Amino acid sequence: MSEKRKGVLLSLREGAKEMETLLRSLNTTRQALLPQIRILEEHYLVSHDRDTYELTTIGKLVVDDMFPLLGVVGVFDIDIDYWGTHDLAFIPPHLLKRIDELGECRIMSPSTEKMYEAHHEFNQESKKQKSQFSITTFFYPNFSDIFSELLSNDVDMYVIVSQSLFDKLRTDSYTNLKRLIADKLVRFYVYPGKMEFLSFVFNQSTVMMSPLKINNEFDNRHVLCRNPDAVEWAKELFEYYLKDSVPITEI
Repeated sequence: MSEKRKGVLLSLREGAKEMETLLRSLNTTRQALLPQIRILEEHYLVSHDRDTYELTTIGKLVVDDMFPLLGVVGVFDIDIDYWGTHDLAFIPPHLLKRIDELGECRIMSPSTEKMYEAHHEFNQESKKQKSQFSITTFFYPNFSDIFSELLSNDVDMYVIVSQSLFDKLRTDSYTNLKRLIADKLVRFYVYPGKMEFLSFVFNQSTVMMSPLKINNEFDNRHVLCRNPDAVEWAKELFEYYLKDSVPITEI
């Protein structure tokens, strides 16, 4: 209920601190902070000895539970309307509980004329990376050009597609699909189960995902996350789908 009290608790999570250190870290004054600290002391969350403050045993328990919750709120609070209207059921429960690891993501909205093109910023970033991992239910019309550009930069590609997309590619883009699967830098898989999202892709620095709306409607906006914890989280999601996927080495 108070940014100052929350700031004190999170700061003391790292260990006991003198008042002057708290004032500098929270960019406030003693006069403004002391009443908030007294409230924390009255609720047995903080104790002090002279001018040094620390969490009580109860305070440590509360902050240990509060910290991940604030992380989850931080993820969703960037654009609660976006997150609240999109289906996250494709994320397994053990990773959904750790969605705070995504950090502060951006909601990207491509312009109308680029609605059906791959996300330019992410694609440019992937060209500088060693590998790219994709799980997808669709390909953009220019997918062959996109993949060729990545492969020409020696990017290892790990691609999981839905069964319906694989069937469509065999019918509509057989030559391009065959060339892609034959490339030594490509590991291609088909996931036989339901994939109730548009796409999920990441490289060594960035994660991008495109969930469906709750009513299964398409949305051209993407979630873009840039931090090491998000990448590690993404690796686990990829492994979750990979374990049930079938490798494709020829068609």
